Amino acid sequence: MIKQMDVNKVRNAVISHTGKKVKVRINRGRHRIDETVGIISETYPSIFLVTTQGSKDMPVRTMSYSYTDVLTKDVELILCRQS
Repeated sequence: MIKQMDVNKVRNAVISHTGKKVKVRINRGRHRIDETVGIISETYPSIFLVTTQGSKDMPVRTMSYSYTDVLTKDVELILCRQS
């Protein structure tokens, strides 16, 4: 059972890192994991947005994730070092 207090902890942690570069690991099931690098651009009450960096092959994209995805470990956020 997911408690509201736990969701609030995750929300506050994500809000505190808004504007920072993160690696996002998404568990798609059946041993499929997608990884992208982006910046936490905006936060809302139920979701947060990560804007990926564009390259020749991939355009700039904005993806949304819920705080419960992070809490259930379907989405993992890893802070990148600032260089």
